[in-house]
Amino acid sequence: MPTKFSEDIVPLSDLKVNPGKVVNHAKDTHRPVLLTSRGRGVAVVQGLEDYENEREELAFVKAIAQGLMEIKEGNTSDISDVKKRLGI
Repeated sequence: MPTKFSEDIVPLSDLKVNPGKVVNHAKDTHRPVLLTSRGRGVAVVQGLEDYENEREELAFVKAIAQGLMEIKEGNTSDISDVKKRLGI
């Protein structure tokens, strides 16, 4: 989900006062919360499920990119060789 600047930017002082509110906001809205100090971004609070999903998606995209690079470089295998190696 896109960041809502009016809701998703929180000064560190607010986090210190009510950390549960900030964490619940990130978890419930599925949007990361940007923490600021002196007007500059310093950290992000994100729900664990959203973080794990993003990491899985990133790993998947990286694997696809790697595979495409291998194909481009000619690093391919015949399907029958792959089946033999896998015992299929």
